[in-house]
Amino acid sequence: MLTHFMAAIGVLGLLTVVPGPDMAVVTRRALLAGPGDALRTVGGIATGLLLWGVLTAAGLAAVLAASPVAYLAVKLLGAGYLVVLGAQALWQHRGTAPAVAAAETGPAVGSPWRTGLVSNVLNPKIAVFYTGLLPTLAPPRLPTAWAMTLLVLLHTFLTLAWLGGYVLVLSKAGPVLHRPRVHRALGRITGVVLIGFGLAVAGTAG
Repeated sequence: MLTHFMAAIGVLGLLTVVPGPDMAVVTRRALLAGPGDALRTVGGIATGLLLWGVLTAAGLAAVLAASPVAYLAVKLLGAGYLVVLGAQALWQHRGTAPAVAAAETGPAVGSPWRTGLVSNVLNPKIAVFYTGLLPTLAPPRLPTAWAMTLLVLLHTFLTLAWLGGYVLVLSKAGPVLHRPRVHRALGRITGVVLIGFGLAVAGTAG
């Protein structure tokens, strides 16, 4: 059982650290409003994972994963949301250094927690992952419900630790990131990455 559990940690850890939309959303929030907002975004992402765990336990995630129409609807909503976030990032980091400085001190758009939650909930790949791969990682000696709960909590913890550490690195690099040219360039890159993820999500097969 211990060997099976360690293998599950390895797989979940690998899936967690692979860069994806969550990291791009956190980066955007860190550049827009600082590490505090970025951490609240991470909290929203973690809440989204827990919500997916509840939906999986209720059987709703399996329905979504098995329904082409429902999957397509969530996929297009998620893709559209990422594209909108990317477009906002490009707009907010347009122009010259004074505009960037103003953006740094201005209020962020929307709730960071809600941003993280929505971006995660509108990712149908998690439904496929939780209903397809996650059960294969469950320790065989545990009841199914307990095993799935343990794995969802483990995935959430790894996500919090990884993205929280990433925010800490960004905060340590604050003096460099807040240089107008660097800040503007990273903001634009993040915007392009978010739009790219959105288009990739929209173009993936169900």
